[in-house]
Amino acid sequence: MQKKENKGRVILAGAGPGDPELLTLKAMRYLRSADVVITDRLVSETILEEYVNSNALILHAGKERHKGNSTPQFIINELLVEYALQGKLVVRLKGGDVSVFSNLLDELIALTKHGIDYEIIPGITAASGAAAYSGIPLTARGHANAVRLLTFYKADLMEEGYWKDLASTDDTLVFYMSSDLADVLVENLLDHHIPADRYISVIEQATTPCQRVHTFNIYEYAATSKKQEWVSPTLIIVGKVAALQQQFEWIPNNNKNEKYFNPIEKDLKEEARA
Repeated sequence: MQKKENKGRVILAGAGPGDPELLTLKAMRYLRSADVVITDRLVSETILEEYVNSNALILHAGKERHKGNSTPQFIINELLVEYALQGKLVVRLKGGDVSVFSNLLDELIALTKHGIDYEIIPGITAASGAAAYSGIPLTARGHANAVRLLTFYKADLMEEGYWKDLASTDDTLVFYMSSDLADVLVENLLDHHIPADRYISVIEQATTPCQRVHTFNIYEYAATSKKQEWVSPTLIIVGKVAALQQQFEWIPNNNKNEKYFNPIEKDLKEEARA
């Protein structure tokens, strides 16, 4: 896109799922020259401390389930536009990839409405990061030919017919933002007669030093993990490939139950005014 006079630019970049070394070189280059960085909560502090321009303003646009001070999307949109119109280079840093279960569309609409230049830089999404760091091939000959990226954060999000399809498919199912309803998710698959050779891996804080992976045959889940509270962020992988996790695990679980990502402490408007 051609740069417009007196306007800055917004870089929409993925930071990866947790491990700071999964940040792309291109995203790092922009962070080192940024005037403003508006970052998600699920971004490693190491990235913010070591790779961001020391003179940059860092604003935390956190979202955290059940937290009243999670940042509304319209505030993020307004700040992207405000700083770009001041002629600044703004990096909007998102955990994982920018286009998988993020509000990229809302931000693109806001930027194009004001004629602001932007660039979209992909990142390693949680599905590929969590699978790799758990020893799970998302597709493997004889196990799965396709992957579905899904989310299940409301009990009525999926219709009956869709559950029947999910239970019968040979595809690997990857559920984002679904740990609160993990028990309901499993119950729906069991109610729709998911085959007995399907496994489930619940991966907490993937790719971080606090990663923990829990793998079971899906019919054994209720006896071992029902009502378990999983540490956010958690990814759930269901399918034949999940059965391979224990065979090819290469990182031991961190059993200290620590949290890698900082909780939200104050809202973005307060940080911008400071």
